[in-house]
Amino acid sequence: MAATVRIGIVEDEVLMRGMLEQTLASVEGVTVVHSVPGVTEAKLVFAPGSADLALIDVNLADGNGVALGVQLQRQDPNLVIMLLSSEDVMGLFTTVQAEAPRPWSYLSKRSSFARDVLTRAVVAAASGQVVLDPYLVQRSVPRAGSAIADLTTAQFGVLRLISEGLSNQAAAERLGISPRSVESHLKSIYGRLGIDGEDQNRRVAAVLAFLKQTGRSWHN
Repeated sequence: MAATVRIGIVEDEVLMRGMLEQTLASVEGVTVVHSVPGVTEAKLVFAPGSADLALIDVNLADGNGVALGVQLQRQDPNLVIMLLSSEDVMGLFTTVQAEAPRPWSYLSKRSSFARDVLTRAVVAAASGQVVLDPYLVQRSVPRAGSAIADLTTAQFGVLRLISEGLSNQAAAERLGISPRSVESHLKSIYGRLGIDGEDQNRRVAAVLAFLKQTGRSWHN
């Protein structure tokens, strides 16, 4: 991750955009370089290399946020895309992963109102992780017959937190275990899911496996 994470916001709701801009601008190491209401303005300001992460509302007044994300990332393959929505778009989000130059992240608007959740998600995604909305992650259950269904309760708990963008240290604190135990669980998770490669790649692959091999409910 760069010393300063440059964020571009595309959100047509004025109050929501203002909240996102104010919250992220107050975080050390994060700067908001673009804050625009729609597709038209985004196409004008997002030049390749101008931002590290684009936080894009799925439903914009003048177009589709997913289509905009695809276009911006094609122009700048290094740009990280994080979708933002007040609706359950996990199905659409899952589909776009297969076509994207690099994996996307997703945060619900209800989660973004929590400052710590928003900042953690943005910083983690900008550093190369895939981050899924914590509200939905905690409501996810393994699909029958999937590799994730074979994980132990402890392993599944670790994978849930990693999918939210938590670091090993933060996951350990949340679970009341040592960071070394988290690392041990992750190694077992990678093995059970058949994931090889370097740590960062394996972490991303594990989150994508979580996305594909679990079902979830948007409502309580």
